[in-house]
Amino acid sequence: MKQQAYPLFKREDFDGFFALFQNNLANFVLIALTMISMGFPNDIVFGRVIPGAAVAVLFGNFYYAHMAKKLAIKENRSDVTALSYGISTPVMFIYLFGVLSPALALTGDPDLAWKIGMAACFLGGAIEILGSVIGRFVRKHVPRAAMLGALAGVAFAFIGGELLFNTYEMPIIGMVVLAIILIGLIAKKPMPFKIPASLFAIIIGTSLAYIFGDAQLSQIKDGLDTVSFYAPIPSLGFLWGIRSLFTEMITLLAILLPISIYNFVETMNNVEAMAASGDDYDVQEAQIADGLGTIIGTIFGGVFPTTVYIASIGSKWMGAGRGYSVLNGIVFLLASTFGIIAAMSKIIPVPVIAPILVFVGISMVSQAFSSVNKNHFPAVTLAMFPYFANYIMTRFNGSAGEVVSKLSSGIVPLGQGAMFTGLIWGTILVFIIDNQFHKATIAALVATVLSATGFMHAPNLALLYDYQFAVGYLVIAALFYSFHLQASKSIKTSKNIGA
Repeated sequence: MKQQAYPLFKREDFDGFFALFQNNLANFVLIALTMISMGFPNDIVFGRVIPGAAVAVLFGNFYYAHMAKKLAIKENRSDVTALSYGISTPVMFIYLFGVLSPALALTGDPDLAWKIGMAACFLGGAIEILGSVIGRFVRKHVPRAAMLGALAGVAFAFIGGELLFNTYEMPIIGMVVLAIILIGLIAKKPMPFKIPASLFAIIIGTSLAYIFGDAQLSQIKDGLDTVSFYAPIPSLGFLWGIRSLFTEMITLLAILLPISIYNFVETMNNVEAMAASGDDYDVQEAQIADGLGTIIGTIFGGVFPTTVYIASIGSKWMGAGRGYSVLNGIVFLLASTFGIIAAMSKIIPVPVIAPILVFVGISMVSQAFSSVNKNHFPAVTLAMFPYFANYIMTRFNGSAGEVVSKLSSGIVPLGQGAMFTGLIWGTILVFIIDNQFHKATIAALVATVLSATGFMHAPNLALLYDYQFAVGYLVIAALFYSFHLQASKSIKTSKNIGA
């Protein structure tokens, strides 16, 4: 059979590029605004952190384009979509408020706090690489419904849900942009002059924002004032950071280990989601690439781990290939180097960007259900629920902790380690549905260990932080095993009668 040509660029890559670029841009805007509000100076934020992250994005995007070409050649296909890649949003928040903020508060030195962040990021990348050793095993033994369900929970709460809130912050602009996205990317109708739907939505939305006065012309001037030259410069600052991380900041290790494990689980889940869409990548290779990208970004000043994005599914739905990944890496590096990212964050209103990410949330939740056996739909749904608790906990427990606790005392512990909780309960329900109670028993015992050590239902790693959760999982393990024994006895009895 003749080898099909796999183009470096095609028209659909532009839609994929704008969706991925806006996803990365949204994270980088949050990083910049949050770090500056904490007290980090512009020269560290825009001169070190943003360029370092851009180098990581460049490496990862180029490598995933390479992986896409390998898969296309291997399977003789021309419709392979490269994995999307960037900073993990949940992990980003943990590093912002669980690493950088306490490091700055304890040291009072932004430069040292940045170096501690680099050290934490370097260790996170190393753990991602080590996680690749068990990635294939986990992917083989954890049901697809559980993995996609847990991922859909993230998409529903943090991406589709929250970004839909942002869409309605400017109702006219947000609704118009959302309508264009739904027409162009869901219904796949062509836009005027064949402009990619994402770009058309951004142009129309941004124009309307200034016409209706939801954005001010002064924002353009403010944005242009941030344009400057920020070259990526290698730094060994993480070595000084590691020294602090293992001395006065050693308590941060209790945060780094579980969130780093979460990160390689997130990569595994997103690779699984792409496999369900038709592009079956090697999860171990992807986890190693993520870890290397994180470490390379650290060497250039980055302080946030990277991962395969949930947006991969959205890019697949758009029909993108590998060109969008290459273009994103190049443009993002240039944009960070010349301060364009900072400028764009001031010029383009968030409600213009938000509907594009709402589409990503829609596609991911839809993919979770369309890619599993219909009998496993309840498992997908159950696996999504912990992230609803995680969203409430993350967004409101700090400023409105009393309100959250009055609503339910179970919200915070359910939200802690939500990825693991979703995976566990989704897995348990799949095994119950399939009458595999011995496997459900094993899953409950794994949950017992995770709860007893603080990976679930605890704010950090701690032995029996709240023993009730571990005991609860142990009790249901016994319950499942009793059903297994009963089923085995029934089978044995049936065989004896038959004999």
